[in-house]
Amino acid sequence: MKEIMAVIRMNKMNQTKKALADAGIPAFVAREGYGRGKGLVNQAVLDGAAAGNEEAIALLGTKGRLYPKRIISIVVPDDQVKEAVDALISVNKTGQAGDGKIFVMPVSDSVRVRTGEAGEAAIV
Repeated sequence: MKEIMAVIRMNKMNQTKKALADAGIPAFVAREGYGRGKGLVNQAVLDGAAAGNEEAIALLGTKGRLYPKRIISIVVPDDQVKEAVDALISVNKTGQAGDGKIFVMPVSDSVRVRTGEAGEAAIV
């Protein structure tokens, strides 16, 4: 089993839900988050702004902002990872900075609370 964690744009949530459902992956957890990519910030400007330098604060503008994102967590059997990742990419890729990130991590076990089923039986 794998957990797929995706950080996506807020305005892509409905398209993402549909793409995952169409790929046979209707179950996931989503939450709000805030973040920014590494390419949006000049560390020297951030350091200057933190030190109270007014020029650095003016240069910072909106580049130091944290942008609202959605964080999606999906647990799937190993054989569904590619389908899930492809579905996420298909609707979230615009070619612009801020499209998001996808992380794939191992899951050692899962248990369905209602029935006590364990392993892949708990997620399918």
